[in-house]
Amino acid sequence: MGWYEERLPETKEAYVKLRETIYKDGALDVKTKEIISIVAGSLLRCESCIKIHSERAKEHGATGDEIAEAISVAMFVGAGSQLHWTKLYDEIMK
Repeated sequence: MGWYEERLPETKEAYVKLRETIYKDGALDVKTKEIISIVAGSLLRCESCIKIHSERAKEHGATGDEIAEAISVAMFVGAGSQLHWTKLYDEIMK
């Protein structure tokens, strides 16, 4: 993200600050937040998100099994979203 830092330094700094305010222990611990981020990255099809948040989740104690289960949740939600996102399916099946 060199271009980002070079061309939009204030925006980049705000993004870093946002991360700092979110990825700390609160009602959810950091490990849980990183696992949620893996799921979000999977649904958004962001490979770098999945890689970064998987590494961070492991640093906070996540196991491969926990990450695998999180990805399976993303797969389920993704599949379900295709079944329920439009009423058009009902119309074309008549």
